Amino acid sequence: MSPESTGQNEHYIRVLRRRFRAWRGHRPFWAGLFTMAGGVPIAYFPYASLKLGNMTLAMSTTAGAGSLIIGVLLITLGLTMWYHSIVRVFAGVAAILLALISIPVANIGGFVIGFVLALVGGALSISWAPGRPEDAEEAPLAEHPDEERSEEKLQVAGVPQQQGAGFDAPAEADGGRHRAG
Repeated sequence: MSPESTGQNEHYIRVLRRRFRAWRGHRPFWAGLFTMAGGVPIAYFPYASLKLGNMTLAMSTTAGAGSLIIGVLLITLGLTMWYHSIVRVFAGVAAILLALISIPVANIGGFVIGFVLALVGGALSISWAPGRPEDAEEAPLAEHPDEERSEEKLQVAGVPQQQGAGFDAPAEADGGRHRAG
């Protein structure tokens, strides 16, 4: 293995974790997760039945269809936040409104659990902003390995040029950053 070939023997779980972290970093991940987690109890509780010995406790109401619709819409909005982050503000406002509507319609918003989760997810979605990309000229060369730079840009960046068999440092004392011009 040579110093240039990095990552050949890297474990696949580590690679998947890095890919997931990069994917998660470019979208309102936690907002979508909270919103989807809020939709599940809102949709589930009106159809759930709990058995305690011989006694069955059913929370079925006439608002079961409304609860199902609100829950499915919240799950859909959470997925929208993940895969179409450009509409994150709309999805956040819609999630907050659906959470508020779930209070009277869906058993006090899924026993307050779904209401709070959907409210937090909507607020996170509204407040999330994408990061600003770094300027390619100011970033070090190591962060852009595929980018070709001219000799002048390499001198300005303070990167030694290859000459012959070895590397020679720039002649300027300040690393070539401040040049008379």
